[in-house]
Amino acid sequence: MIDGSRLKELRINRGLTQSELGKILNVTKATICCYEKGNRTPTIENLIDLVNYFGISADYLIGHDKIVSIKNKRIKKVFMSKEEIMFIEELRKNKYLSEVLLEDPIRSLELLSKKIG
Repeated sequence: MIDGSRLKELRINRGLTQSELGKILNVTKATICCYEKGNRTPTIENLIDLVNYFGISADYLIGHDKIVSIKNKRIKKVFMSKEEIMFIEELRKNKYLSEVLLEDPIRSLELLSKKIG
């Protein structure tokens, strides 16, 4: 089952009607409507087509990860899994460890890699 609200948001952000997206996927407008309402699940082929068309992960479309926006010189979207988000939430609970690791993230990862490997 996909997250219909995410599909609808992606479609609207692209300026597409349900009919137009249906033509892209070679399905009817009613099928797209059912996907968005959660009454129908796309075939694996249609899921792959959606992922490729919108440039997203299947995890995002089925609701298993979230888009995180990073604002620097440019806006960048990063997909994070539930596990990655949970790791960051747990890391934030340990203020000291969080500060030490985030002070120099690249060096921290190098040290962790050496310790684990």
